[in-house]
Amino acid sequence: MAPEPLSQKEIEDRLRELPGWSLQDDRIARTYRLGSHFAAAAMVVHVAAVQEELDHHSDLALGYRTLALSVNTHSVGGAVTELDFALARRVEDIASGHGAH
Repeated sequence: MAPEPLSQKEIEDRLRELPGWSLQDDRIARTYRLGSHFAAAAMVVHVAAVQEELDHHSDLALGYRTLALSVNTHSVGGAVTELDFALARRVEDIASGHGAH
């Protein structure tokens, strides 16, 4: 069964549980700041491993000491679904382990 797109209210309710995340166009997104470029690159590897585990992938942009992530669910026409929030929660766990803010 394909995931269902979330309503605007459902998205807003879930975003309240994820400080730092926001709705940008048709995606949820966040930028993390880390202590070094190496720490940001290491976080990319950890996020990529979780994405493979979940079989749900975001766009990642590695900067000097930043990692930007944005995601929606392509299989439902690029809408935001619970899959995106499941990934965001897992990324938050990874970020805390990397000292990201």
